[in-house]
Amino acid sequence: MSLFKTDFPGLHLLHRGKVRDIYKVGGYLLIVATDRLSAFDVVLPTPIQGKGRILTQMSLLWFEKLKDMVPNHLVQADVNRFPEELKPFSKSLEGRSMLVKEAKPLPVECIVRGYIAGSGWKDYLRTGSVCGIKLPEGMLESQQLPRPIFTPSTKADAGSHDENISLEQVRKLLDKAVAEKARDISIRLYKIAADYARERGVIIADTKFELGVSDGELILIDEVLTPDSSRFWPAEDYNPGRSQPSFDKQFVRDYLESISWDKKPPGPELPADIAEKTRKRYLEALRRLTGSATV
Repeated sequence: MSLFKTDFPGLHLLHRGKVRDIYKVGGYLLIVATDRLSAFDVVLPTPIQGKGRILTQMSLLWFEKLKDMVPNHLVQADVNRFPEELKPFSKSLEGRSMLVKEAKPLPVECIVRGYIAGSGWKDYLRTGSVCGIKLPEGMLESQQLPRPIFTPSTKADAGSHDENISLEQVRKLLDKAVAEKARDISIRLYKIAADYARERGVIIADTKFELGVSDGELILIDEVLTPDSSRFWPAEDYNPGRSQPSFDKQFVRDYLESISWDKKPPGPELPADIAEKTRKRYLEALRRLTGSATV
């Protein structure tokens, strides 16, 4: 059974994002990962069954593995330990929700690239750089970079597009020290996660971290290292010089490119076979990284 949208009477809905619905519960936030899928910053009308549970289980894995490097916002993910007012909604919340601390999100996406692909590849072809970072000449599509790079972007509302920006622009948006700390944390997190994933047959080509400030401290928030926020490739099929097969929504992006959609709302319905193949890719990423595909 898919969950496309939540509606919990009596709860205060703060925000409905591209994938997550966020409620205010006491002094905390309740984040519910639905089965919505966005592509090119547009929410598609076709849900991917179980996707919200996959994203949540994967985020919980990474929050646990990375907590000694940077604190995160997770308070509780066991619905049996949620506040009493959430008990009537336990069935909908099971496996796809987290109770978290409030934090003030940074106004930028903290993107780290270890390989050159997607918009980074297009930028490189035009300029020889990515987000103003000069790269070696003659690189191939999907090639591993000499070292991971921090390529932040603006945050777009649903229906709008994120825009790549330089570190210098981030310094203007944030305190210089905060900007550089965000960069350093993001690159360290990427390196640890990429090593862990590679041992399990997954290449993390790039990923997007969300950081926020809570009690004056920079913490990891939202989702982390999921197929929605990352480009995951099967290591056994990796071959630079072309686009790679993936465990993430690149499969959907490729389909949407093939039908000449203008990337503006409303998004098109996905054929059943595309939705099912996408679900299986998300599940395979979960199986490889956690050892279990049970959601």
